Amino acid sequence: VQLQAFGGGLVQAGDSLRLSCAASGRTFSIYGMGWFRQAPGKEREFVTAINWSGDSIYYAASVRGRFTISRDNAKNTVYLQMNSLKPEDTAVYYCAAARSYGKVVSTPDYWGQGTQVTVSS
Repeated sequence: VQLQAFGGGLVQAGDSLRLSCAASGRTFSIYGMGWFRQAPGKEREFVTAINWSGDSIYYAASVRGRFTISRDNAKNTVYLQMNSLKPEDTAVYYCAAARSYGKVVSTPDYWGQGTQVTVSS
């Protein structure tokens, strides 16, 4: 499985940004998909995850109410809508996928390349 993320950029505080992640290869093996991020000098942290049917979604407390994850299974794509962005959201955002929902939250099986999100104050 290959994951490719798109949509990062430089925005101002309060702006919105939408990330996309397209999966290819053995996509039938994917059940959960999600996003992680890594800020400079910090460890990679979980942001959000969604299961295959989209009826189970989990957000980190730091983004709950501002970020929305969704997926289009026909396109093998997961999206991350980020609203009310803050400077502390600045990080490299990584798409992730796993063969189970539980794993995508903790130890994903597959990782995409990162996309930089920079939020200026």
